[in-house]
Order: sequence, then C-alpha cells, then structure tokens
Amino acid sequence: MSESKRHGVVTGAVSGIGRATTARLVREGWHVFATVLDQAEADDVSDAFGDSVTALVMDVTDEESVADAARAVHDAMGEQRLAGLVNNAGIALGGPAMELPIEEFQRQMEVNVIGVMRVTQAFGGLLGMDPERQGKPGRIIMLSSVAGQLGAPFMAPYVASKHAVEGLCKSLRIELQHYGIDVVMVGPGPVRTPIWEKAQEVDATPYHNSPLYKPMVGFRDYLSHIGANGLEPEVIADRIYKALTEAAPRLRYAVVPQRFANWTLPKLLPEKWIDRMIAKRTGIVED
Repeated sequence: MSESKRHGVVTGAVSGIGRATTARLVREGWHVFATVLDQAEADDVSDAFGDSVTALVMDVTDEESVADAARAVHDAMGEQRLAGLVNNAGIALGGPAMELPIEEFQRQMEVNVIGVMRVTQAFGGLLGMDPERQGKPGRIIMLSSVAGQLGAPFMAPYVASKHAVEGLCKSLRIELQHYGIDVVMVGPGPVRTPIWEKAQEVDATPYHNSPLYKPMVGFRDYLSHIGANGLEPEVIADRIYKALTEAAPRLRYAVVPQRFANWTLPKLLPEKWIDRMIAKRTGIVED
C-alpha cells in the first residue's frame, strides 16, 4: 500500500452517495476501501474502479463482518493511518409511528445508529486512536439528513435514527479531540438516490384500515417525487471531500436544494407552526 496516498473507508459504496464519494476520492488520488453487502456488489465496484478501490463485503449489523473488514484494512495499511471514514450506509423505513411494528423500528436503529457506532469503533484505531500508527489522524464523516433536524411525518424510524446520529456525532466530536480525530456531520436534503426511489415500493397495505392511510400514501408519493428531483449524489460527494480535506472543516454541512425555503426558513419559524402546516398539507388534519 503506497505511503504517499491517502486511504479512506466508505460504507454503502455500491450506489448513491457512497458510490459518488468513492468516485470523487479516487479522482483525487485516494485509495478507497469500499464496503458493500455481497460479492456481486463487490465485483461491480471492483470492475468500476479497478486497483484504486478495495471492495469489502461488510454488513454493519453483523459484528463479525465488521471486525473482518476492519482487520482486512488493518493488514493492508501496514503502519499507516486512515485519512477518513465515511459512515454512509443506511436504510429508510417508515409508516404511521403508532402502528409500525416495533421490529421495523429496531431494524432501522440497528442499521443507521448501532451499525454506525459499530463501524466507528472498529476503525477507531486506524484513524488515530492507536499511537503506534504513523501519519496524521483521520476524520470521520457522519451522514445525517435534513430530516434528522426538521423531522417528517410517516418517517419516525428514519428521522429518529438520523437525530440519534446527530447526537452521536456531537459527543464523539468532543471525546475524539483527545486523539486529534475530527468528526464532521454532513446533512443532505433530498438526493437522487435509490433510498428514495424505493419509497414507491413500500407496501402500504398493512395500513389500509388506518385513518392515516391516505395521507401516508400521499406523502410516500411526495417523497418519490422530491427524491427524483433532488440533488445529484455527486454534489454531496463534493461536500464530503471538502469535509475530509479542509484545514478547518465546519462542524456540520447542510447540503440542501432551495436552501432558504427548505432549510433556513423552517429553522427560523416556530416549530408548532411548521408542524401544523405539514399536517394540513399532508391531510393529517383538515383545514
């Protein structure tokens, strides 16, 4: 492994933001350890990027799988440190919160929160916690979402998971100063990725008799629309690269289309007013 190159780990690298981030880092001369869920995805990533990427099969919910991936990177790095870890892997689950099977909520947290913590702990030594390693400490990039701060109906598991990641990031950011490891949050708005394309595939029939069924289906269709018209993943990848390489990165980057309407204004207006407006627009309450 070349000592002149920077090396990074990107989770969930087969598509969307993870794929775009891998491509951006490769263009900048990095070697990327790209994690995917199965061998077919690993072959796809390897074919696309060649020797600039090492594809690793890793499931963030499987402790042994994560440990194996970290061990592979450890062996490949020699005495060097990683320059970055991009915690991108995630899923989006939803439905009326009070009717959602608790197993769905648990699955969401297992991937988006516990999985993130599992991966971060596994690669901590390579990023700078191991004093025997050489080079500058690396940076950890946490992928959140506008929803992690603003919330949204029928997305309680996803919103809660991203809100939890926001808190996790803040705590780690303070603690890891001891090792010189920066922790940076990137919180995109709607992005044209498969995670939102799959919203249209969600089976709403279990909630057919719910009084919230019609608003939920309408909101599902709205998510598909804004996802299809969202930012390109490459825009987020550019911001991630900036967060990894700037001399003094921000604590949080909000990458949001139509920023004033979709981020600045909702942050300024009273939350109670915003809640009422969303409830009316979605049909949760009548005018």
